[in-house]
Amino acid sequence: MIVCYAAGDGLGHLTRLRSALHTLSPDGPVTVVTGSPFAADPRVAGGWHVVESAAGPVPDEVIVDAFPAGLRGELTRFPPGTRVTHLARLLRWDAYRPLMPADPPRFDRTFVLEPLNPAHEAHLREVSDEISPLALIDPPSEPIDVDGWLIVHSGPDLETRELVAYARDMASAERVRPPMTLVSPRRPDGLPADIAHLDVYPACPPGPNVGRIITAAGFNAVRQYAPWRERHRMLPFPRSLDDQYTRAARARREA
Repeated sequence: MIVCYAAGDGLGHLTRLRSALHTLSPDGPVTVVTGSPFAADPRVAGGWHVVESAAGPVPDEVIVDAFPAGLRGELTRFPPGTRVTHLARLLRWDAYRPLMPADPPRFDRTFVLEPLNPAHEAHLREVSDEISPLALIDPPSEPIDVDGWLIVHSGPDLETRELVAYARDMASAERVRPPMTLVSPRRPDGLPADIAHLDVYPACPPGPNVGRIITAAGFNAVRQYAPWRERHRMLPFPRSLDDQYTRAARARREA
């Protein structure tokens, strides 16, 4: 049995875990520990056993996503004989470090999914037997092909409306009037009537008729749309533990 800790109430942790499991192809049934409401969507979590807390038999393998000791520092060292894997992404380490418990988990292997804060990486080298980069591969999916611009965000509504306003401001500055489609789990209140809405998952790859892609600067959006960087525009949002501003700045430098 494989137990995966995907803390957080958003969609990002589950999307990353979905890609990681597809990439690593572990052998055995998967139980995912998460409080995210998106785990109820079979498009996201189909084939997983989803629980809000882990209890019962000791698993053969544990996969810890993003936060090396859990979202609030609740994870400590796992029992001997359990293989422990960590999926490391960029964190605001200065904000996360105070949450670390006195006996943090040790990892048999850590996969670094993007460049990390140096102090964060130094900690992972101390607690990991092996550490190496990993390029995630998404499960196959049909392209999303719409005419015009594609705006992708899973919420909250305030941020979604802000992304839409950002897209409309760009269009106005460029003196163009492309049709715009929002891909989001729900149509947010206050969305302008001329913005189409699609509830599609996954929201990648874009089809050939998509002229531009507008997203926040979360890990999945920046990674998944990297092959279309010339069409991709990012608006980073503040997060308590994720550093979208650093991620967006890196992506723009690499464009």
